[in-house]
Amino acid sequence: MTTDDFEEHRSLLTGAAYRILGTAADAEDVVQEAWLRWNAVDRTAVDDPRAYLVTIASRLAIDRLRSARSRRESYVGEWLPEPVSDLPDGADHAELADTVEYALLVVLESLSPLERAVFVLREAFQFPYSRIAEIIGREEAATRQLARRARDHVRERRHRFDTDKKSRRRITERFLRAALEGDLEGLTALLADDAVLVADGGGKARSPLRILHGVRRVAGFFHGVARGRNTRRFLASAGLPGTEEADSGITEVNGAPAGYVAVHGRIVTLGILDVADGRIHSVYLVSNPDKLSRLRTPGAP
Repeated sequence: MTTDDFEEHRSLLTGAAYRILGTAADAEDVVQEAWLRWNAVDRTAVDDPRAYLVTIASRLAIDRLRSARSRRESYVGEWLPEPVSDLPDGADHAELADTVEYALLVVLESLSPLERAVFVLREAFQFPYSRIAEIIGREEAATRQLARRARDHVRERRHRFDTDKKSRRRITERFLRAALEGDLEGLTALLADDAVLVADGGGKARSPLRILHGVRRVAGFFHGVARGRNTRRFLASAGLPGTEEADSGITEVNGAPAGYVAVHGRIVTLGILDVADGRIHSVYLVSNPDKLSRLRTPGAP
């Protein structure tokens, strides 16, 4: 029964941990540690396995996030969440897809670990405040305050992104084509005036170390990459020989379309767009190979 109880809730634990941490690898480590603790517990004293397991996993995730935040202070350039193609806990369903959307995960990075955990447990999984308070070790009134502060912060910083996948895919296709061709006019037409580019190379792949602000700078970056020798240099920085075997296309990450460049079937850069009112407000460019190793091009084995 131990295994049956745990496996019944594994996807829930994985989904909660991923949203709290922003990395699939760390989420898997949390779930594994939760399994070890569950295996060692006196199960006759556990009235509600689901609540017990969520409590363990959430506390482990909060502790890991605090440690990770400290390590990220020495991270090279901007840090972005790890994109995932296989969504945890059935997040392809409409009621959960919104809470694993990439732009939201980026915003959640600006919350404190406790605020983030409360937001995830309440907004994604609808846990009652009384249960969340027990999980984080706070009074219910303080937990409600944390939730309110987190919601207000997310609301202020998050665009009302377009939920229509077909329109988002069309915009992503147009953006990818314009970026690869260095079409400055096409890029400018797609980007909002206040567009930003956030790139994550982790010091392992060539990418801007700071956020680029404004349509001119964002469009100019992609124009420069396509028109200059930067593309070849970028591939070389990823340990790849050149552009002969490179291809590009659209894949799906975190429930939304994303553009990619791949070499020999290995994705070396991924562009995720935050689209609102038909314009691109944010471009998240992930080229750190550690965060792309789980992704595959469509049709790849």
